[in-house]
Amino acid sequence: MSMNRRRRRRSVPTLNTASLPDLIFTVLFFFMIVTHMRKVTPRVQYQVPAGTELQRLTKKSAVSYIFIGRPPGQNESRIQLNDKFASASQVADYVTSERSRMSDTDREAMTVSLKADRNTPMGMLTDVKQALRRANALTINYSATNKNGKKE
Repeated sequence: MSMNRRRRRRSVPTLNTASLPDLIFTVLFFFMIVTHMRKVTPRVQYQVPAGTELQRLTKKSAVSYIFIGRPPGQNESRIQLNDKFASASQVADYVTSERSRMSDTDREAMTVSLKADRNTPMGMLTDVKQALRRANALTINYSATNKNGKKE
């Protein structure tokens, strides 16, 4: 018995890529949600002091940061507001501008976080605190590390 069999060409079915853009945008959206962008790049070097009774800041959108430390290659401490060096007299204007960009609920909960080097002269910290008092920024947070070395 001889049968003529036709040879069928077998081909691999094509891969359906219709859902590929959905997958890509889902992954992109995931990374956009979990990634935290640094707002300000510190231009001063600082080692925050160690503390024992530390608390985490809960609402980071209501926090404005002031960096105080030594720029690389310099011996004197400087104040950094956003990405620029400033004097203590400019702190009140900085707080006012930061407060104006916040929402109403964030304005009420505004906290100024001082990230100061542990060797910063106390006179400079006092000048900054006086400027904050003039700007009516009365909630101040001092950044510190706990004994495990973790920043708070």
